[in-house]
Amino acid sequence: MEFTKIFSQAEVERVHEASLEILENVGMLVRNQKALEIFAKNGCKVDRESMMVKFPREVVEKARETFVPTYTFTAQDPKFDITMPGDRPVVVTGSSAPNIIDPKTGEERRATSDDIANIAYLINELPGFDVFSISTLADDAPEGQFSLSRFYPALKNCKKPVRSNTPNMEDLKAVLELGYLIAGGEEEYRKRPFINHHYCPVVSPLTFDVESTEAVIYLIEQGLPVYGTIVPNAGMTSPLSLMGTLTLGNAEFLGLATLTQMIRPGAPMIYAVLSTVADMRTGAYAPGAIETGMLQMAHTEMARFYNVPSGGYIGLTNAHTNDAQSGYETGMNTTGALLAGADLFNMGGLLGSLMAFDFGKAVIDNEVALMLKRIKKGYEYSEENLCLDLIAEVGPGGSYMDADHTLKNMRTIAVLPKVATREMRRRWEDQGKPDAHARAMKEANKILSKPNKARFSEELDAKIREQFKGLVAGDAKWSL
Repeated sequence: MEFTKIFSQAEVERVHEASLEILENVGMLVRNQKALEIFAKNGCKVDRESMMVKFPREVVEKARETFVPTYTFTAQDPKFDITMPGDRPVVVTGSSAPNIIDPKTGEERRATSDDIANIAYLINELPGFDVFSISTLADDAPEGQFSLSRFYPALKNCKKPVRSNTPNMEDLKAVLELGYLIAGGEEEYRKRPFINHHYCPVVSPLTFDVESTEAVIYLIEQGLPVYGTIVPNAGMTSPLSLMGTLTLGNAEFLGLATLTQMIRPGAPMIYAVLSTVADMRTGAYAPGAIETGMLQMAHTEMARFYNVPSGGYIGLTNAHTNDAQSGYETGMNTTGALLAGADLFNMGGLLGSLMAFDFGKAVIDNEVALMLKRIKKGYEYSEENLCLDLIAEVGPGGSYMDADHTLKNMRTIAVLPKVATREMRRRWEDQGKPDAHARAMKEANKILSKPNKARFSEELDAKIREQFKGLVAGDAKWSL
């Protein structure tokens, strides 16, 4: 599949050069002391009083020499392991929404650990999703178990790769202890680290924070999977210019990538972004805007220049319900990103600018994901697939409906949706005129009403609950 190109080679190289100019002449504010030490030790110009770091271009170019072209998400069940770019598009749920659309009332409320358990089970069963990025927070988390109350129900009910973050080092180490227990020990876990960590250590413009940067450094040092996302917001935290925001975001990626390679040369990375343009009429955050898709396409081209996997939060929506806006924002931006060559799509299940998870939206996004994978699969060119013998056999005015070739390919040549309707209007009316959301919720109910085969064994669950007293139940329980 050939990718859509936004820029000429000269323009790509100019964005790179401009990013180097930013890093060398403007620099980055680095609030984390360990990061300051690492930068100073590896040739950056560090002002410890102001915490400003400037990056000589030769330092950044040296880091580029150890960039690697692949990134793997590891799962509890090896059959769900997935590697970019070969397995692209890798489709991931949106993450960390504080709220959920209650599946019974349709009203927005705070999300709980029970919701996470149900979402985890749903994502485990939806074939379009490859990674479960824990979709919500857990408002019922006991004191001191904020992150455990998210990771435990996620890992208990989903065998696909699980991805999320933690707010501090104490929580991170508790989550790793959970991983060790599930794997049967730290040594076994390190062979297959199925908890995939993600942070936003760079706060635009050009600032490394404290806690997320600390976690990223620790995980890289430990050889555990982690990557960061760059999140400039044009008009607010980056210039109100697509090129300016691209260049600033690219500089921030290079700053983070340089830190990563200084810690452990050859550490896998993803050029991940959520570059947006603010709606300057109100200052509203607009992740569903078409410019988000355009910026993702441009960042993807820069990632290809650096030969690293790319993607990020793309296909999000500002819509508050599963309406036309939700559909066109998700569909337009993900298709553009796919055609540009993006590998990773954090797109599933969230409404209202990442504020609320909706079960119906997740099922609809599963179909979008399957369509994206179909586009990527493309045309299977061969002499056989030109079907010349079949066309001659059927001839003018004939029918292909009962041909053996048709029977052979009827379930594989096209996506067969479960939510999109293709029935005649009269039949749709007889069914009560269900809209896409109603059909999606029917499919979610069908899945979640069945026993969860992905669930932990009782023996393992008992060990976990013995280790972490007072832990949330973490069971998928569903009733509409």
